[in-house]
Amino acid sequence: MADQYTFQDPIAQYPMPEPPEQSQDGPGLDADMTPKADHGQETYRGSGRLEGRKAIITGGDSGIGRAVAIAFAREGADIVLSYLPEEQEDADHVAQLVRDAGRKIVLAPGDVVDQAYTRSLVRTALDELGGLDTLAIIAGRQQYVEDITELTPDSFDETFKTNVYALYWLVQEAVPHLPKGSSIITTSSIQAYQPAPILVDYATTKAAINTISKVLAGQLAPKGIRVNVVAPGPIWTPLQTAGGQPPSALPEFGQQTPYGRAGQPAELAPAYVYLASQESSYVSGETLNVNGGMPTP
Repeated sequence: MADQYTFQDPIAQYPMPEPPEQSQDGPGLDADMTPKADHGQETYRGSGRLEGRKAIITGGDSGIGRAVAIAFAREGADIVLSYLPEEQEDADHVAQLVRDAGRKIVLAPGDVVDQAYTRSLVRTALDELGGLDTLAIIAGRQQYVEDITELTPDSFDETFKTNVYALYWLVQEAVPHLPKGSSIITTSSIQAYQPAPILVDYATTKAAINTISKVLAGQLAPKGIRVNVVAPGPIWTPLQTAGGQPPSALPEFGQQTPYGRAGQPAELAPAYVYLASQESSYVSGETLNVNGGMPTP
């Protein structure tokens, strides 16, 4: 049974995706994936752990971001959802799920490589939600390139702007408005520890996210703001089908883990909920690895 509440073998808890070879133009839509990912929309049960919280979620239209938006809403949070305009179909689906949970959602399409847009998300939260106390920074860019000589400066720059610069812009803009007790959650990857040869720029940004988050945890602790990281392993999301992996690698995606399968977005959401909630009050500067048992330092 694919849920977070029934005692069971974690290896068999979610089916191995076994996707066929496929590709999408970037950024990719959940609506066009085969098979569809599990975001917990049929199973996640909230218990008021984030009641009254006000969150920005980047990359919230699909994949891990969608699962987090569903969980945050069912735990009681209102949300500003950031996503690319091309992902409107997926974002509309998330918005309906959040509204079904009785929470407010503000759709904020745009590209986080645009500094002005990324900084504007904070003002949107303040104006539309009446405050801000949680950042879930999940949006990411991953494009495989097999040879360093083929990695263009523009692509390298876009990966860093999406994965690292946007984090810096959003946190810098938000900190003056975050009350004590606020939580910032960033998203690294197993690629920070076990980098694939075809992901030079992506893996490098994920290591940078680990480091900047730990620096910020120390700097912001006196302000009562916690900063933590979630580091996913191979998770079945549109990121993989839209240039994140070679199409020929998809049928075996995730089988290198000790679990022998890729993870589902639904398996990531509880980590973000925990790090956002007051239950993790004494946790800051931590990287929570959710990767099917892949060893990390």
